Amino acid sequence: MGWAAVWLAGVAAAADLVAVEGCTLVAADWADGDSFPVRTPDGEVHTVRLYAADCLEQHVSGETDARRLRSQRRYFGITSARPDAAASIALAKDLARQATAETRRFLTRPFTIHTSFADARGDGRHKRIYAFVFDAAGRDLAAHLVSAGLARAYGVGRTTLTGDSAEEYRETLADLELQAAQRGAGIWAHTDWSSLPAERRREREEARELAVAVDGAGPPPGFVVEINSASRQDLMRLPHVGETLANRIIERRPYRRLTDLLEVDGIGPSTYRALKPMLRIEPPPAAAE
Repeated sequence: MGWAAVWLAGVAAAADLVAVEGCTLVAADWADGDSFPVRTPDGEVHTVRLYAADCLEQHVSGETDARRLRSQRRYFGITSARPDAAASIALAKDLARQATAETRRFLTRPFTIHTSFADARGDGRHKRIYAFVFDAAGRDLAAHLVSAGLARAYGVGRTTLTGDSAEEYRETLADLELQAAQRGAGIWAHTDWSSLPAERRREREEARELAVAVDGAGPPPGFVVEINSASRQDLMRLPHVGETLANRIIERRPYRRLTDLLEVDGIGPSTYRALKPMLRIEPPPAAAE
């Protein structure tokens, strides 16, 4: 059975992780430290997005990417690390390239991914699968990048193959992030600690303002999303759904019925009723004989 069939079975039957050994990195100009194409042993190529680790945006192709990079710069306290915004952005992109280079170095030899092969794309440009990635020596790539100060502990998580919950895994990465910050590793070497609290506060204030604006405008008439495949951006167009809640929705995929959304932290009966008219679930594709 090919890995495409495994993916179909995973969507149709269970969200259990499988370990795929002997994967290799595929060269791609658009790849970065936390999102890249891999080839499985049977020759199929999938775009992998790391669980719970977030590198700086290297390729900024639109306003959404630009906002995300600004949010990341504020998180690390590097928005004022250079005399002007253009210089600070150039620094951030250079640090992003360092993360990309480190991922390529880390995955020089065949490696293993743990994934359910469920569609868990975070943006609308590539069909991506979220995965834990381990190098030939069994080291966790996400943990390595965070420990090196080239990523933050942030984003979609899930229970690991060894049974750690998504929250436990995130907390482990958060501890590594704290150690990296204390050492001044990677991005943290450029942090302006005196301005960091104000930068993060500004980001929170703008996020709340944007949420109010989106809720006030509402999605366009007839707007409907398929909750097992919608991008993070599309989920965030739903009323009352910000980035954090969108990530939680992605974490719990796949859904077999709409009422499964009630198991997502932050979606109670009233929110579910408001969202339900804008949601759908497509039946899983039939596996080829």
